[in-house]
Amino acid sequence: MSNVHEARMALGIRLRELRQEADLTGRELAESLAWQASKISKIENGKQTPSVTDIEDWTRATNSESETSALLASLRTLEVQHAEWQRVFRGGIRPRQSVMSELDQKTRLFRVFEATVIPGLLQTFEYARARYAEGIRVFKLPGKANEAAEGRMKRQDIFYRPDKRFHFVLTEAALRFRLCSPEAMLGQLDRLVSLSGLPNVRLGIIGFDTPYTASPWHGFWIYDDDRVLIETYSAALNLAQPQEIELYSSVFDELSAAASYGRAARAIITRVIDDLAQQLPDA
Repeated sequence: MSNVHEARMALGIRLRELRQEADLTGRELAESLAWQASKISKIENGKQTPSVTDIEDWTRATNSESETSALLASLRTLEVQHAEWQRVFRGGIRPRQSVMSELDQKTRLFRVFEATVIPGLLQTFEYARARYAEGIRVFKLPGKANEAAEGRMKRQDIFYRPDKRFHFVLTEAALRFRLCSPEAMLGQLDRLVSLSGLPNVRLGIIGFDTPYTASPWHGFWIYDDDRVLIETYSAALNLAQPQEIELYSSVFDELSAAASYGRAARAIITRVIDDLAQQLPDA
């Protein structure tokens, strides 16, 4: 069970206790708040995250307003752990970029696995612009892809900080998925070759013919030994429990052990470049 689910369950249990202390059934509380009874059940059983207004209404209806501050603090912790994109991007893309930049500044060791995309810190402007254009379209966000991509490029100055170390592991599929134009992808692949030569960057590529001992279910970022970040279609999951960090560190070790590095990694990238170049109109 993830700490996100545990935190949601703990919040729901505390809200149930307040309802019971007020001697109210779930149906009675729902009626007093003009809610569906199912909403009470979902919140109390950790299946739905309450909003700030929900908590304020709940404590008022159960005469437990002295508990409001503590409950809202628990909600804020939960929101950090499970950051829904619609809420995160409500003010546009730049605030999220600022948060990630602050995390970059604090982190000394980045361990990154991606199965389907090029990691943001390794992206070229054109590749990043394509990724942001998708996000803006899917989530109907304010802002422009060009401006967002420029913000991502500024984050890459971190590569030239001597106190930072980076270990990236990518699958060959991430090099081949058509997430931008072929011309942009060629530039992206060339960028990977260049960055792999930096003294504080270790870039591993898992080729298609490599057997896996750990399944590449999804991408994840490990920041020092403090946090694991997983991005899904709907949210960013921030995992911070020691057992979760230990698990993902172990998985990363297995995936990185399967990867090729140095000249062998560049050979895989070069093969993908050659295959892609042959498909261009003037090839």
